[in-house]
Amino acid sequence: MGRAFEFRKARKFKRWDKMAKTFTRIGKEIVMAIKEGGPDPASNSRLRAVIQNAKAANMPKENVERAIKKATSKEQKDYKEIVYEGYAPHGIAVLVETATDNHMRTVANVRSYFSKTKGSLGTTGSVEFMFEHKCHFKIENTGQDLEELELEVIDLGVEDVFAEEDGIMLYAPFEEFGRIQAYLEGNDITPLSSGFERIPMDTKELSEEQVADVEKLLEKLEEDDDVQHVFHNMA
Repeated sequence: MGRAFEFRKARKFKRWDKMAKTFTRIGKEIVMAIKEGGPDPASNSRLRAVIQNAKAANMPKENVERAIKKATSKEQKDYKEIVYEGYAPHGIAVLVETATDNHMRTVANVRSYFSKTKGSLGTTGSVEFMFEHKCHFKIENTGQDLEELELEVIDLGVEDVFAEEDGIMLYAPFEEFGRIQAYLEGNDITPLSSGFERIPMDTKELSEEQVADVEKLLEKLEEDDDVQHVFHNMA
């Protein structure tokens, strides 16, 4: 098992544990998917993936339908995806993925979070090279032989295949997402969920007190409505 398995097993950053926040994040992803490829899931692969993730997050069907309707209205603003990079206290690298309709507001807020927690917001490329950008798919575990499955998907760029309690994970480079999604759909395999992750190539051990310092920044970032995902290299 590779880096993706170890990362998923050991990571300590906060998961999206507030349902309202999760639904807000997915709602933005629906808007961006529709702006990019239209409102019909049959012809919009990105939208199909987001709707599947909404189901996995137990987002009510009416919420999904409302988000789709809102996204197609003329009043709906466009969201721009922007990644911010910086350092938390004690030299921890942090990547912040945002979706915003006002980048001036977002950058001001993100900068203030770093500043107030004794971190520093960096320039583009300052920490991104420390992370591998991966896509992942979770599929149903029906007793498949993992070695055989890995042989089937290795030509698609899949680098890591492993079982979890609630499914089988496939990890590959970010740019292979579309190819793998098409393969799964073509073989009548509906992913339970899918998405993207930034996996640190190296992690840094901290003391309990130092971890608490870093978590102050992570909490502030995760509470911001413009923030979609936060990644770091703290062990």
